[in-house]
Amino acid sequence: MADLPFDVTDPRLAAAAWTRLAEPGDAAAGTLRAHLGAAGALDWLCHVDSRGWSGRALPAGSVDAGAPPPWEEAVARWLPRLENLDIRRELAVLHSLGGRLVVPGDDEWPTALDDLAERAPAALWVRGAGRLDRLGRSAAVVGMRASTGYGDHVAAQLAIDLAERGVVVVSGGAYGIDAAAHRGALSVGGPTCAVLAGGVDRLYPAGNTALLEAVMAEGVVLAEPAPGSVPGRHRFLLRNRLIAALGRVCVVVEAAWRSGALNTARHAEQLLRPVGAVPGPVTSMASVGCHRLLRDTDAVCVTGAADVLELLSPSGQDLGEEPPVERALLDGLDPLGARVLDALPLRTGATVSNLARAAGLSEQEVRSGVGRLELAGRAERSGAGWRRARDPRGGA
Repeated sequence: MADLPFDVTDPRLAAAAWTRLAEPGDAAAGTLRAHLGAAGALDWLCHVDSRGWSGRALPAGSVDAGAPPPWEEAVARWLPRLENLDIRRELAVLHSLGGRLVVPGDDEWPTALDDLAERAPAALWVRGAGRLDRLGRSAAVVGMRASTGYGDHVAAQLAIDLAERGVVVVSGGAYGIDAAAHRGALSVGGPTCAVLAGGVDRLYPAGNTALLEAVMAEGVVLAEPAPGSVPGRHRFLLRNRLIAALGRVCVVVEAAWRSGALNTARHAEQLLRPVGAVPGPVTSMASVGCHRLLRDTDAVCVTGAADVLELLSPSGQDLGEEPPVERALLDGLDPLGARVLDALPLRTGATVSNLARAAGLSEQEVRSGVGRLELAGRAERSGAGWRRARDPRGGA
């Protein structure tokens, strides 16, 4: 039986403690907390004996009281971290940095994370001027670290356009596409959210410290692991589920064939979040992951913010406008009018009989066609014949 130096029945302390005891996304820990509450689950774990199982039975009907695997395995994972645990140390570090702990049930808790069910975090360690409960209209913009100039430009412009329309940009604070997305949002004063793989006391990567500090000035930096936690490789993949859950849509800007960004997209798919992918040059290895998404999944082709806004909005709303296209010579004409206009010369007028031979029509059809073209301002008389009007595209 473990005797911890803090009140294990305090729900907030217990929730914080679970971020130290269990790795992010631990489904067994999430299931235990869901049935017993964070404090009840911690109190139960404190009664585990030296043989690796609890001296106190689980409440009937809550979880399997017979304790078959994976419960024995789960307890074996948690017990080594229970020894010498005093979560008040981590909380003191957080408070010294001006941060705060956010737990389920708080006004600031982002309810989008509840979609993760038993893999939802026990608590979030947060720094920044923004609030997590204002992430409702948000988009995850992710991609590879070794991004290209093309990818950086697209990610930044996408974030700028989204931020100007009130969309919060969520990303991972890493080099490459993540950094470009954060910088784009910040450049127009838009809030942005960075989800770290390690503790919020260790801004990582170190080369992005200034960027992450700027993010905190406008938005938030958050982490699931407690302060002092190292951003191990496995934690990057585990934090991706938070990025996917916090964003109401996930956009992959650049990704290699095997990329953490594709992992985020898979999480988004599982959470029924729309996924978008930005196409790139077919010769670029930095875009093969995006093309893979477009080919093998239900991902939507994203070429700008309008596409993302359409994915974010209810069906039929925020539909993007068609891009302006220069009117072509034969646009707006029926087949007969198109053949007659195509046969009309540019300078010297042609007779009806000559036009009939050129267009492969009868003279009656040509007369009918040039009459309608004249009314539309697309044909004009020239001597004894007809020619195209000076602006053959017309205004009608």
